[in-house]
Amino acid sequence: MHTTKKILVILLLSALCVSVSRAQLKPLKVSANGRFLQTADGKPFFWLGDTGWLLLSKLDRQEAETYLENRRQKGFNVVQVMVLHTLNVQNAYGDSALINQNVAKPRLTKGSSPANATEYDYWDHMDFVIDKAAQKGIYMALVPVWGANVKSGHVSRQQAKTYAAFMANRYKNRSNIIWLNGGDVRGADSLATWNLIGETINREDPNHLITFHPRGRASSTEWFHNEPWLDFNMVQSGHKSYAQDTASTDKVHYGEDNWRHMQHDLSLKPTKPTVDAEPSYEDIPHGLHDFGQTRWTAADVRRYAYWSVLAGGFGYTYGHNSVMQMHKDADKTGDFGAKTLWRPALDAEGAGQMIYLKNLLLSKSFFDRVPAQELIAKQGERYNRLVASRGAAYALVYTYTGRNIELNMGALPGKTLTASWFDPRTGKTTAIGAVPNTGVQSFNPPGEPANGNDWVLVLEAK
Repeated sequence: MHTTKKILVILLLSALCVSVSRAQLKPLKVSANGRFLQTADGKPFFWLGDTGWLLLSKLDRQEAETYLENRRQKGFNVVQVMVLHTLNVQNAYGDSALINQNVAKPRLTKGSSPANATEYDYWDHMDFVIDKAAQKGIYMALVPVWGANVKSGHVSRQQAKTYAAFMANRYKNRSNIIWLNGGDVRGADSLATWNLIGETINREDPNHLITFHPRGRASSTEWFHNEPWLDFNMVQSGHKSYAQDTASTDKVHYGEDNWRHMQHDLSLKPTKPTVDAEPSYEDIPHGLHDFGQTRWTAADVRRYAYWSVLAGGFGYTYGHNSVMQMHKDADKTGDFGAKTLWRPALDAEGAGQMIYLKNLLLSKSFFDRVPAQELIAKQGERYNRLVASRGAAYALVYTYTGRNIELNMGALPGKTLTASWFDPRTGKTTAIGAVPNTGVQSFNPPGEPANGNDWVLVLEAK
């Protein structure tokens, strides 16, 4: 075959492979009951996210693929990233995203070959990462411009509108996109600008879901629940402990009780799905800024996960201090006291345990699951809190401390139920056996009561 024809064949095959990989990832939409996400063909979608915030700016092509492959293997199907962390952001190749730090003027070059440094720009690299994620079954949840840049007055409304249209049109034909407006900021800060960005993206790209990433200890419901552009709600339950959540400016003091955010969001009308997309990260100090504070552990991130999901969340986003900032040797210091480098941090204990929650929820009927606190005779407070969900033929009850569980029986059909213990640390199930489906029944989890001796009681109708 002539050399030119060989090259053309190779290029066509490459293009075909890319198109096939994109076609395998179905766009997402809200379920008919307004409480979950599903793929376009109606299959349940359990959001298992990771905060890879600085992925686009810190990692080169090979590093990005290493990160995405690790997350694929651990069952993550969403990665939350900042497109513009700052207005002078550059990627791993030294390419600036913007001209003169103006969001209305993306720095674009002709061509996109990574072999040619003058062609391969910031946006080409972003395209590569998004497409590589699609090949691995991962959706990219993109924050167009981090909130502090808008709040500080460095982005005008007209610039924001132009930039939002650019982003929406560049990525509207990629199936694995989710839009996260905002970025760790109050919606009330630059409210008109956030609405303009949301409206513009929604108008230019109506086929991808969009939400708002709020400040710590807040939900998008506080400002945008009734906005037509907002498809689902997002919570940042935050990084403070019970003792630290005392700021007088906060309207609520939920502390570590992220289940309260789910409960509140799902009480609103119209019903919209909600998710805790930034609870406390593994290996980050309580409250972030005092590096001498105790650090959040794998047990803590499991607690946040099971509490929020069983309280009605449609998924959960995990985070690790070193991974979210892609902490490298070359960094002078790690933000928030990060010491572990990003590569070894990929395999932190909590990161490997998140898939067990996803597998558990997908093993049951999905769209009929509802919060079911009425099942619990003694609900408990703080770490002793029990949280329950049920579907038509099953119930799940989570205990963080392994304390006794007393349940009001009779909500599920049948005279007896099949009971078992699910271990959030290993994903293994241990049979209990048949139990009467009447009165109040008591269940004693394995081990002695202690923080982190967490279990899920699984009840199933025969």
